[in-house]
Amino acid sequence: MVTLQNAENALKSVYLGVVANQLNVSANPLLTKIRRTDKDVWGKEIIKLAPFGINGGIGAGEENSLLPEAFGNSYARFKAELKNLYGKIEITDKAIRASANNIGAFVNLLSDEMEGLVKASSFNLGRMLYGDGSGLLAKATAASGKVVTCDKVNNFIEGMVVDFYSTEGSPSVTQARITYVDRANKQITVDKDVTVSDSLNIYVQGSKGLEITGLGAIFSESETLYGLKRADYKWLKPYTSTSETEISDNLIQTAIDFLEENADSKINFISCSSDVRRAYQAYLTAYRTNIDVMELEGGFKAISYNGIPVVTDRFVDSGTMYLLNTNDFVLHELCDWKWIEGENGSILRQVANHPAYTATLVKYAELICDKPNGQAKISGIKSTVTNPFQCNCVKE
Repeated sequence: MVTLQNAENALKSVYLGVVANQLNVSANPLLTKIRRTDKDVWGKEIIKLAPFGINGGIGAGEENSLLPEAFGNSYARFKAELKNLYGKIEITDKAIRASANNIGAFVNLLSDEMEGLVKASSFNLGRMLYGDGSGLLAKATAASGKVVTCDKVNNFIEGMVVDFYSTEGSPSVTQARITYVDRANKQITVDKDVTVSDSLNIYVQGSKGLEITGLGAIFSESETLYGLKRADYKWLKPYTSTSETEISDNLIQTAIDFLEENADSKINFISCSSDVRRAYQAYLTAYRTNIDVMELEGGFKAISYNGIPVVTDRFVDSGTMYLLNTNDFVLHELCDWKWIEGENGSILRQVANHPAYTATLVKYAELICDKPNGQAKISGIKSTVTNPFQCNCVKE
């Protein structure tokens, strides 16, 4: 007979390992390239020494001259708080009792809940990798009842629960659930009325300013990064190119050459928006170049630039390409994904005053890039490409 204890045992011994592996390996192609470690975690913070430049104890001299002075490596002290990442499932008491005498129905019940949790968590993790830590999803520019017009919608999906904040930082509408995303018109429909007088910032429920430090923070104009002032550490500024131009091998290679020559960085991963990938594929086709396809860890596929995977990601803004050395990125974590347990080790808890039980998955982690100046971002890429072999002759 299926009981609440059976459900807990299954969540602990059967589903936890599978879910953790899926979130660590299959959630996002960029995440699979990032090393995970529990080092440099001190209490609730990450404190680590990041080397920059080279050892200074080198030189040349005469046969009997003094040896070079010893000047060791240069280090910067990074400091960041561990972020709290949560995923929650809910099972009603009625559903558990209905499947009490049917083990197959019970397994299906748990499997459906865990599949939904993995899908939602994967979406959220992938989005945060490209975010700036603020949790900002988009800006609402207009609203008509429950229909909200935004500056972009690539960070939204049906079922997501969001908060609307004024530009001054005060909450306007909280816990509004998205029922439809109109990607063609950049609109979302929520289950609450929204009023936009000027503009509103949209965040995942309760997540404002609490997300991991993604690529958006590295390439932002913020004065500080990992507790250091960019003005004091110039190498915290990465390579950026914003000139509007068509995609080409030369555009990509220029960024790669700059990073190799100035930051000793070897690019091994390229991520771009779907319109940029289509433009690059059109460019390769126009020049009669074969399009090589690569198989990545986690089952992801990518086209190739000189052996470097070029991956499209929905969370990369339109007209944008990132060129990364993923060896410089580390996901520091207090532990892998775990269930939050009560005093008696229980993970399923009754929802107060409701006939339902919830279980919460948690991970305490933060993303650190040891060498920000070894990364590049190209924006303003046009989504069209000129075909040099196309005939533009005018018939007489």
